Amino acid sequence: MSEPSQQSVQDNEEASQFKQLQDKFAAQYESVFPDKMASKTVIIIPSLTLDQEILEKIDGVIHYEERLLCLLMLLRMPHTNLIYITSMPIDAAIVDYYIHLLPGITGYHARQRLTLLSCYDSSSKPLIEKILARPRLIQRIKNSIPHDHLAHLSCFNVTDAERKLALKLQLPIYGCDPDLLYLSSKSIGRKIFKAAGIDVAHGFEDLVTKEDIIQSLVALKMANPTLSKAILKINEGFSGDGNAVFSYQGAPGKDLYQWIEHELPFRLKIVATDLSFAVFIEKFEQMGGIAEAFIEGLQKRSPSVQCRINPLGKIDIISTHDQLLGGESNQVFLGATFPADDEYANTIGEIGKQISDELKKYGVLGRFSVDFISVKDNNEWKHYAIEINLRKGGTTHPYLMLQFLTDGEYDTEKGQYFTANKQPKYYYCSDNLQNENYKGLTPHDLIDIAMCNNLLYESSSQEGVIFHLINTLSEYGKLGVVCIGHTPERAEEFYKKTVSVLDREGTTERLY
Repeated sequence: MSEPSQQSVQDNEEASQFKQLQDKFAAQYESVFPDKMASKTVIIIPSLTLDQEILEKIDGVIHYEERLLCLLMLLRMPHTNLIYITSMPIDAAIVDYYIHLLPGITGYHARQRLTLLSCYDSSSKPLIEKILARPRLIQRIKNSIPHDHLAHLSCFNVTDAERKLALKLQLPIYGCDPDLLYLSSKSIGRKIFKAAGIDVAHGFEDLVTKEDIIQSLVALKMANPTLSKAILKINEGFSGDGNAVFSYQGAPGKDLYQWIEHELPFRLKIVATDLSFAVFIEKFEQMGGIAEAFIEGLQKRSPSVQCRINPLGKIDIISTHDQLLGGESNQVFLGATFPADDEYANTIGEIGKQISDELKKYGVLGRFSVDFISVKDNNEWKHYAIEINLRKGGTTHPYLMLQFLTDGEYDTEKGQYFTANKQPKYYYCSDNLQNENYKGLTPHDLIDIAMCNNLLYESSSQEGVIFHLINTLSEYGKLGVVCIGHTPERAEEFYKKTVSVLDREGTTERLY
């Protein structure tokens, strides 16, 4: 029997030490989190520690580190400090924009408790790798934590790299142990759904090779001769960019295996922009994946539920959304409306609770979401669970902004959100408001345009538009928005007005 390698011994030691850190977090959570006046520091690590080759296909992905600027709203608690680390410095106009949204706190007071640190590194490497390569930066993080504060890390997602940083800082993470990351793979997700008694699309998990893919595509068509499309998903895909859609159009009645083998390179429509068939197959073979029947329906939606398991083991259903999808066969996340349709918001919440109960058995901690494909048939909605995301996601920051600004909560039973004064609120949000004509608009331009056109969020009415991904605007013509209204129609009106204003202001002719 071979001796364990030095690396595996080190990994085991790190896992053990991290578990000890996390075990102490429950006591910290119980004593500090309910107390808005408690002295605490939150270190925000917005690193997208995911497959870089797929992430690079997303316009302005380095600026996605700014999506968690919504957490600056934590500064509304007068004894809370924040340390926010990014690859490149954040424009002062963007920081000021978020600070001015804070309810009940002066800008001066908030800035005294905010520390912004940067790696000054615009490379495509994940932010967490840049931080770990800079011991002086890590020391500055330590020095920025007041000696009488309890502190923890808040990350976009937690991998071995985030765990290494936690150990260097000797601070817990409010997030899932990286040893449990396998639970968010597409293959394991299907198994968890089945264990919880949740419907899934007909399909196959634990695929690895190109031969596995072909055999699965054959089996799906044989099981359902009317099937028009199937979908392949890499286990660790992000925002739909690890997916590909195969069309059975013109498939023969016999010799199906040979036909699929020949047609696969030509008929497989890959969602990620400029990702070749060869690279997709290589990624699939590296990470594994699944094949599923493509779910069709005249009335078809893609809702999601956002859940949380806190350090004390309590499960909360935080929100439900209807996702807005685009790209190849509507596989790319563009945005969402909140809350989900009241015809099924309550049902989606109940299913989320069932899945949370399963994940709790594994020791999952923190926020996660579950996505569905829902089809209405004979006046009834049928919901197929499609994936688990053990991380913050595209619906995290919009909901956090709404909650921080209005101090309200989502009522799971009613499927509605109510502010502190019991008023219902809705939003329409997008990470992909994009137009070539927006290029060249700087953060200062955007804020000026928003002010002059009455788009900014108003605390008195608790309505208006909140912008994010602001730094992607000038280079990529891309922007994120959260449009809050007292009705769904009002929220969408704000979105349409924002698009109309930017379309007008984004044309160079207006300057002449």
